[in-house]
Amino acid sequence: MQGMHCRKCGGLAVINMRQHKLALCEPHFIEWVRATTQRFIEKYRMFEPGEKVLVAVSGGKDSLALWDIVLSLGYQADGLYLGLGIDGGLGYSDQSRACAEKFVRDFWPEAKLHVLDVKATYGESIPQVAQRSHRGRAKPCSACGLIKRHELNRSAYELGYAVLATGHNLDDEAAVLWGNTLHWEVEFLARQAPVLAADRPGFARKVKPLCRFYEREMAAYALVRGIDYVYDECPYSVGASSLSYKELLNRMEQERPGAKLNFYLDFLRAKENGLFARSRETIDLHPCERCGQPTSAPGLCAFCRLWANQTRDHVIT
Repeated sequence: MQGMHCRKCGGLAVINMRQHKLALCEPHFIEWVRATTQRFIEKYRMFEPGEKVLVAVSGGKDSLALWDIVLSLGYQADGLYLGLGIDGGLGYSDQSRACAEKFVRDFWPEAKLHVLDVKATYGESIPQVAQRSHRGRAKPCSACGLIKRHELNRSAYELGYAVLATGHNLDDEAAVLWGNTLHWEVEFLARQAPVLAADRPGFARKVKPLCRFYEREMAAYALVRGIDYVYDECPYSVGASSLSYKELLNRMEQERPGAKLNFYLDFLRAKENGLFARSRETIDLHPCERCGQPTSAPGLCAFCRLWANQTRDHVIT
């Protein structure tokens, strides 16, 4: 950034966003991120000022930056941290929770951080569930995704929050879109959007306010705000397809700035014009016999089947 000047004030720029042809200094970059997020919230009708928002907090840069931005915009937003039990002791999950708690202490002590520890609640950590359910032959990623989706939705719904916000950025969304397109996962493509409406009983509205921000922009925001976050990826993510998709998209972006953003926005425009419009019409959902969450499976949902007889009363602090 040496020699680059802020477009607004002429001061020293801290970031140059080639896809926007925009370089900004520290104060104007923070201002731009917050104003742009507000514009996305309004454009996609994510939530209104009077609605309670629950932010899914992982301890990473995106979720903590999201929480900071939403609070700075004046919304009523609390956080929810899921303790997954990945690498106990001083491992990944413990570091993640420590970063989330430090964020509250340092920036927004009036905000509420809910904590749900998976092992304390259900008797097993996510790696233990995967070891049991897959007989030790698979990574815990599929079980982790299933458990997080279920518990985040259930917690938001039962705690009375109108909206569940996640920190998915453009790099995440583009990688998911790339993978689903490669395999023509029509059902998943139909569901990918900045907002998933709470159109069935038991669902919380799910929103992604950062879906049009590059990962690099969120890292820069966390840096200039002084937010401490977990820098490492989950230890089980090594070799994940999503990482290879991100690398490929990064190479495209390097040659053609804005490639990832255009890829994602063109997809959203195609959906607005009717692509996949009928894909979800035939899905029949009903309450799970055990947890009451919506499911298309007969009897128990996939979450409750995963735990078999392990399920106990959940506890959120």
